Amino acid sequence: MVGQVRSQIYATYRLSGMVLAAGVAVVGNLVSASITLAQQPMNPVLQIGIVQRFGQDDAKTLTIEPLNGAQLTVQFKTGEQLETLTTNQIVLDTSPTPLEATALREWVVLSTHRSFESAEDSANQWRDRGIETDIAQPGDWQVWAKRDVYNTPLLRRLLLQDLQAAGYENVYIDSQVLQDVPQAAAIFNGFRYNRDIFSITTGNQRVRVTEKYGNVEDTVRVYGGHLRLQPNAYGTYTLVNKVPIETYLRGVVPYEIGLAAPATTIEAQAILARTYVLRNLRRFEVDNYELCADTQCQVYWGITGAADKTDRAIANTRGQVLTYGDELVDALYSSNAGGVTAAFSHVWNGPDRPYLQPVVDSVSGSWDLATRPLTDENNLKAFLSLDSGFNEETWETFRWSEDATLETIAQDLKTYLQARNHPLANLTEVQRLVVTERAASGRVQTLQIATDVGVVTLQKDEVIRAIAAPLSLLFYTAGLYETVPGSAEPQLQGYRFIGGGFGHGVGMSQTGAYNLGDLNWSAERILKFYYPGTELQPISDDLVFWRDPAETVSTPSTNPTP
Repeated sequence: MVGQVRSQIYATYRLSGMVLAAGVAVVGNLVSASITLAQQPMNPVLQIGIVQRFGQDDAKTLTIEPLNGAQLTVQFKTGEQLETLTTNQIVLDTSPTPLEATALREWVVLSTHRSFESAEDSANQWRDRGIETDIAQPGDWQVWAKRDVYNTPLLRRLLLQDLQAAGYENVYIDSQVLQDVPQAAAIFNGFRYNRDIFSITTGNQRVRVTEKYGNVEDTVRVYGGHLRLQPNAYGTYTLVNKVPIETYLRGVVPYEIGLAAPATTIEAQAILARTYVLRNLRRFEVDNYELCADTQCQVYWGITGAADKTDRAIANTRGQVLTYGDELVDALYSSNAGGVTAAFSHVWNGPDRPYLQPVVDSVSGSWDLATRPLTDENNLKAFLSLDSGFNEETWETFRWSEDATLETIAQDLKTYLQARNHPLANLTEVQRLVVTERAASGRVQTLQIATDVGVVTLQKDEVIRAIAAPLSLLFYTAGLYETVPGSAEPQLQGYRFIGGGFGHGVGMSQTGAYNLGDLNWSAERILKFYYPGTELQPISDDLVFWRDPAETVSTPSTNPTP
């Protein structure tokens, strides 16, 4: 019921174009969360999943401790009675709990994706066909037929039958017959409390979380704000950090850009990180929180690594976001664009954003995309042969070459196809690769792979999900041949992937922004270089945090710069 209420509130704010932050903390206490955020419009409270799928491995435990002499306050329900206790340490664990009778957990998987961006576009397409959806991340991103609608085995199988008859052969039902389920517990003050939900707070809003596997410490991090352990959509749990956005940024900016960056580059990163999180509050709606803490969202490792240099950048840009017209931009960024950034649609499915278009990452006019588009492979090879004149040129991933044997490619591809229930997942060998389409930014759009059981076609970012060798989509291939005894001609043994950049390459190149900062560019100038036509604005009720790009795209008051 809470999830349904939260969805309704989210939809209301989304459709009205109001600031979504006013509805971010609805799980637990709808009224007080709204009041708190209304009092702090520049510093809304976020819900970040810092430990996802807790309970997948029973050997994992979480130890939670206060800092600086504070105490932990723990709240949970016993029946309908809310209990509130205090302690100096809590250990969270899970253990398999037998069910009285076997249970079926299943969902209809409509599609599987490397990224949320393509999953969201797929979900929109399924909704256009009349099928309500959920976007989930049990491992890879998946689009499910909405569980509240297709809520019986019969309905799910009728849907599957209809879709397969219509030619959607990759749709399948993920079924699990359960004899036991993970049960979370909090151990403190000499007692063990088996519950599904625990809220953990401290007076000074500082907690230390230690993750352990058995007796081995894995990570120790300090977080601001409060914690909540809650169930997710997969039968396990998520540890959620409820944290004000400006505190959250202290745990993002140092890890995303690094302390060696120039001051204005760090400021640009702080603005992007703030914009990104506010635009993406919908990502984990199915799990009743908002964002994750890894590279599928933004790296967030708590305030352990907070530093004066990054704190100053966050403070100097407090409340500032990047906008296009009256809407927050899709504030995508990556490590290294290889000398040219990509349009949104060059990497993911979905409508282009007018401010996310190919930008040559150079201040010296090193390449003209208008006269030498990188759709042409000869132009691409010439471009990738250049190793100077670009903002990113001193970084190791600016240019790279990676080799892979046919056997390695076949194993990578087989694993990828098996995870997607693909009909060609029984392949045993790869015979050849052919890039059949490129974007103007040089990114591979379509890669065809001939196998012993048929041709597999990969598109956009699924290419680098299926094959491990390339570091980005900005590459071309060269065959690797060996002379085989008894054969008159050299035999193809594998491929060399020759490319540039690391990551998706959309929006700001973090390594490129280092150079621009060294050139004394301001944060605003850096951002306008990578996101033409945008402007900085303070967070306010006048801004739309997110609207479906397939609908109306806001037009800025001035024409985008070319």
